[in-house]
Parts: sequence; C-alpha cells; structure tokens
Amino acid sequence: QVQLVESGGGLVQAGGSLRLSCAASGSISSINTMGWYRQAPGKQRELVAAMPRGGTTVYADSVKGRFTISRDNTKNTVYLQMNRLKVEDTAVYYCNLMNFGTYVGSHWGQGTQVTVSS
Repeated sequence: QVQLVESGGGLVQAGGSLRLSCAASGSISSINTMGWYRQAPGKQRELVAAMPRGGTTVYADSVKGRFTISRDNTKNTVYLQMNRLKVEDTAVYYCNLMNFGTYVGSHWGQGTQVTVSS
C-alpha cells in the first residue's frame, strides 16, 4: 500500500507562484519516479514533470522555464514550484509515484486544485 498526500494548491493571480508538495508513505521501492500530472476540465490528464530517483528530470514543454520539480528522498516527498503561472495552468494537479523493482505499480494522490485567475 502506498499513500500520497498532496498540499499547496489554491487560487492565485496570473503571474503568481504556488508550491505543491506530495508526501509518500507505505511500500516505496528504492527505484522509483515521482511526478506531477494535471487534468483540466474536458481534457485528458497530462504529465507536468517527473523526477526519477537519481535520474533525469522531464518537463512538459508548456511549463519549461516556469515550473521546477524537486524531491527530498529522506522524506519521500516531491515538490512542484510553479512560477509565472498562467490561466491555462488551471487544473487539478495529481501526484504520482511509480515503483520499480521491489514493489511495482503506479499510485496517485487525491489531487489538488490550482486555479489561476486573469
């Protein structure tokens, strides 16, 4: 069992910043990828950023240069610093943990709403 607890969403004006956090607990492999996805109304869920433990970070083109993903492996926590937010960043943001090796599986947080107003 894996639990992912997200925090940090909210309402912000365009150009502002927010920081999302996601703490994982439970059966976590030493080899894993933690990341953030988002889903806007009427759209499919899409990758925002992902960070393998000890690997290369991946960003969606739409957020490059504005968002930064980081993780604290001692706390099994992943962060998403979102700067220069745009109205089109409005979505529910989901944390994801993908386990490899000892425990295999993909796990999702409950989602946190990010709303950017113009």
